[in-house]
Amino acid sequence: MSDFRTPLARVRGLGSAKSGTGHFIAQRVSALALVVLMPLFLVELAKNTGAGYEAATAWIGSPFGAILTLLAMTAALYHMRLGLQTVIEDYISKAGTRAALLVLNTFVAAGLWIAVLYSVLALAR
Repeated sequence: MSDFRTPLARVRGLGSAKSGTGHFIAQRVSALALVVLMPLFLVELAKNTGAGYEAATAWIGSPFGAILTLLAMTAALYHMRLGLQTVIEDYISKAGTRAALLVLNTFVAAGLWIAVLYSVLALAR
């Protein structure tokens, strides 16, 4: 099998990081989950429009509402993190800035997920 890299690239060890396939599959699986979960989540949420604050909090606090909300938000935040990771890796050339943004991306996604989890658990008491 031929190696199409230049001799300099071979010496530097530049090439595939061996993680692209897993990242690609994770993005596609999370997108597929969003295709199923988001319409269901939005339809269920729309049923409560005009019903008032108490009805909306009761729906999110119900087992079905809590599980659907957590699944939809988990898939959305995970997909968001993966997409932003790709953008950061592709367009930020300075290594230090790239590393800082990747860490920030992960912390923001995790922080938002913790906020969703706390909110759902507080309503599901």
